[in-house]
Amino acid sequence: MRSVRAIAKFLRVIAWVLRGYWNVRTVFPSLNDEQQARAVEVWARGMLAIIGIEVRVKGHPAQGPVLMAANHISWLDILVMHAACHCRFVAKSEIRSWPLVGALTTGGGSLYIERGSRNDAMRVVHQMAEALQQGQVLAVFPEGGTGDGITLLPFHANLLQAAISADAPIQPVALQFIDAQTDAISLAPCYRDDDTLISSLWRTLCAPPLLAQVRYGEKQTAQGRSRREWAHDLQVTVANLCK
Repeated sequence: MRSVRAIAKFLRVIAWVLRGYWNVRTVFPSLNDEQQARAVEVWARGMLAIIGIEVRVKGHPAQGPVLMAANHISWLDILVMHAACHCRFVAKSEIRSWPLVGALTTGGGSLYIERGSRNDAMRVVHQMAEALQQGQVLAVFPEGGTGDGITLLPFHANLLQAAISADAPIQPVALQFIDAQTDAISLAPCYRDDDTLISSLWRTLCAPPLLAQVRYGEKQTAQGRSRREWAHDLQVTVANLCK
């Protein structure tokens, strides 16, 4: 029965993706930035509801300009953060060419970076700084990879330079997936090692109902710290928010 329910969810996921793609192509061009942001939030909540994930928010997302720095667990993290509060993500450039997903990611306002390219990182930092100066809300995953939501990987500092350049604050954000029945950390949505998008999605669809917890910390300013010092302090803060 669990497999049957998972297949039914999967078919609804495909239908919801196609609906989102249609909206991005046909409806978004006539919407202003605020209306697009609200539409992304609604679509993200709808997708998570189909999958069987309820979003629980603790704390308050800061208003722009702000750069949110969150730990990274799964491909679901972007949906979860969009459902809690729309923000513009920095995503790897390969996603832009993915069928359907690329259009949805672009429609969500993502900025793209070629990972491993120092020149492109500088370009993106400049673009991020301009967006922050315009009062926007951006989000990054400083770990540079996905973990389990329990132990964090070291935070990379490069993209945090945008907040320093724009004299903007950073808000630490802790993400965790929790079994709704037991309140224990769930590893079902994790996307690590040899996982593929399909295997991770299937494991999540077969899991019992989940809670996606988004815990917002207090926003911080650089206060003279270098980006590496700030990255370390943010890692400690996010780790404490996960406890």
